[in-house]
Amino acid sequence: MAVFTYGFQVSTKGYCDVVDVTDQVRDLVKKSGARDGLATIFVPGATAGVTTVEYESGLVADLKAAFERLVPRDEPYAHDARWGDGNGFSHVRAALLKASLSVPFSGGDLTTGTWQQIVVIDFDNRPRRREVVVQVMGE
Repeated sequence: MAVFTYGFQVSTKGYCDVVDVTDQVRDLVKKSGARDGLATIFVPGATAGVTTVEYESGLVADLKAAFERLVPRDEPYAHDARWGDGNGFSHVRAALLKASLSVPFSGGDLTTGTWQQIVVIDFDNRPRRREVVVQVMGE
């Protein structure tokens, strides 16, 4: 089994910005030449996460609203009191979502569903350049 590690960057606006990275991941799986295996998508950092969604404006709005209900921005956070950076909510949101996702591939293509895209969500309180690491394991 071969292992290939790639990376790319995405620009985000922060505050629960949802960025579709499906095409980049799909291209890296194809670049690897592996036919069957597993692609792991990882976002380094403590204020972003990765998941799958149906990437359309209504669902994106629903997802943002859900995170706001679960972990409101305007609540007091001990992290903010300690560091003064105002992004305690973003750390909690990212911890709930997680920083990695594994997606199987077969025949050299991702096995995602018709309406399923891979997204990076940046929860931080400012725009960022996010690194996305994709590790492809397969044969």
